[in-house]
Amino acid sequence: QVQLVESGGGLAQAGGSLRLSCAASGRTFSRYTMGWFRQAPGKEREFVAAISWSGGNTGYADSVKGRFTASRDNAKNTVYLQMNSLKPEDTALYYCAADTSLSIRTARTAREYDYWGQGTQVTVSS
Repeated sequence: QVQLVESGGGLAQAGGSLRLSCAASGRTFSRYTMGWFRQAPGKEREFVAAISWSGGNTGYADSVKGRFTASRDNAKNTVYLQMNSLKPEDTALYYCAADTSLSIRTARTAREYDYWGQGTQVTVSS
């Protein structure tokens, strides 16, 4: 079992930055592929980024590529999402998710994950 708690959301201006954190419980965190997803009001949950268990492989949605960076610190059981050059369309509830045995390709699909956090709100003003 893994419990996930996101933090770091808030209000930012367009062009600004935020760093989200996702703290995980459990001693096997380093075995999990981690994903970031977001959901805006009235829209479906969408893939943002994923990072392999070692941190050596990452994947990004085209809409955030070059602006967002996923990283992890397995010693701290934490995964991060650095968000730069924020846009109003980045406004959403951001979730982290965890599962084992996911390739970076399959990690883009929400239904592949067994564990989810409660989400942290990101609001970007124009």
